[in-house]
Amino acid sequence: MILTVTLNTALDVGYRVPRLERHGTHRVSEVRVRPGGKGLNVARVLAALGHDVVVTGFAGGRTGEEVRTLLARRAENASAAPDAGSLTDALVAVGGETRRTVAVIDDATGDTTQLNEPGPHVAPEEWTAFLTAYRDLLAAGGGRCRAVALCGSLPPGVPVGAYGTLVREARTAGVPVLLDTSGEPLRRGLAARPDVVKPNVAELAGITGTNEPLRAAREARRRGAREVAASLGPDGMLALTEDGVWRAAPARRLAGNPAGAGDSAVAGLLSGLVEGLSWPDRLVRAVALSAATVAAPAAGEFDAPVYAEMLPRVEVTERTAAA
Repeated sequence: MILTVTLNTALDVGYRVPRLERHGTHRVSEVRVRPGGKGLNVARVLAALGHDVVVTGFAGGRTGEEVRTLLARRAENASAAPDAGSLTDALVAVGGETRRTVAVIDDATGDTTQLNEPGPHVAPEEWTAFLTAYRDLLAAGGGRCRAVALCGSLPPGVPVGAYGTLVREARTAGVPVLLDTSGEPLRRGLAARPDVVKPNVAELAGITGTNEPLRAAREARRRGAREVAASLGPDGMLALTEDGVWRAAPARRLAGNPAGAGDSAVAGLLSGLVEGLSWPDRLVRAVALSAATVAAPAAGEFDAPVYAEMLPRVEVTERTAAA
């Protein structure tokens, strides 16, 4: 199985309006409610790709209950789909209320306005309980955990070096670990030497001081990452690895909502890792999934026909490390 960690889970609420106007009153044409947070998005895509996934992190209050209810419903739907993997809830309860995120989609422009709550305050004893549960999941089944993804922001009360701790625990257990976060949590996490980091260009620039993707990726490796897959948004992805440097680009740009595209890319990279794919093939899958997510209605989903169309058309070129 693959383990995904979402320390700051969320209930994602999406409102669609004909036109978003500042200071205006709006009639909502559609409402979508889903379990959210980067790791949960990754998990749903992995399950759709046929992998068995366990999700952990924190959930609390009535909002947390709703997240878990929706997650269970999606797990049931996934189990009924042919070739889908399982989705298991191993979230850890906290006393605080799980956050909500609100996305307002403007039909007139296609733009999305995002409002993200900070999340519940996690007490020291709750963080300790999570660490115990996390270690147990890493050790479950005598090597059944094949990879772990650490994704997203940290809720209040969780130590800023939390991802560094979780990376080290995974390495001790011999489980490959992918880190997808930003800011100081990313900086601290790099020092623990994760197997893969997947920042976007802005997140890389925030910790390295350079906007040039390859130079920033080299700096991230110097700081501890074994391999770096940098998201270039609609232009694809750049990977700096132990085997080489590759750039992958989609055949065309798609109009739609980019929310969750990076999470689908993580699912592509992680599934490719556990399946033993080469880095070029991992990048092809990640970029195709990312594009297909832009064409889907919400994060944690991808448009299967678009994915099938894009997969053979992603162009991968090898670059020199000095380029």
